[in-house]
Amino acid sequence: MDFNAIIKRAMAILTKPNDEWKVIKGESATIQDLFVKYAIILAAIPAVAGFLGWIVIGRSFLGITVRAPFGNSILWAIFSYIFSLVGVFLIGFVIDSLAPSFGSKKDMVASMKVAVYAYTAMWVAGIFYLIPNISFLAFIGGLYSLFLLYTGIKDLKEPPQDKAVGYFVGTIVIAIVISVIIGMLVTLIAFGSARYWM
Repeated sequence: MDFNAIIKRAMAILTKPNDEWKVIKGESATIQDLFVKYAIILAAIPAVAGFLGWIVIGRSFLGITVRAPFGNSILWAIFSYIFSLVGVFLIGFVIDSLAPSFGSKKDMVASMKVAVYAYTAMWVAGIFYLIPNISFLAFIGGLYSLFLLYTGIKDLKEPPQDKAVGYFVGTIVIAIVISVIIGMLVTLIAFGSARYWM
């Protein structure tokens, strides 16, 4: 596994997405490549950071620090990691399924490229989970991932200009539903109640 290539790609998609989507478009890849050579590494960032943050640092308020039990935290890390990858795959599937409705061609590899690389910002921002009191900053990565998703759909799926926003919005609505369900499932499995959702 080439970690330098992963870092280079992550930096490029975060700092110059318009240029990098053009590079990505021209690359031959398989769905397996996208996950094995990229996604499984970056998806580990929020899971590992969240695990360490909750068992080592904890969340502090008014001088009281709360740490999650080790067993619950490890379950959360494992399942959030697995479901994160499942979620990306589902979103790639959704992008491909919606393509004909918005004047785009079905192409599962291109759709998975969009989903996997758009998630880069969210995964990298997961480092904020190391300090639970500022973990809300990971939300910034989520917002930037939305921008990456839009530019990826526009550049790789090439819908007609008047349908690009609709394609993006349709994808986002379904992606939000998937993310909420996954978040609730993970916390239900790890903590026994969805009310602890991180």
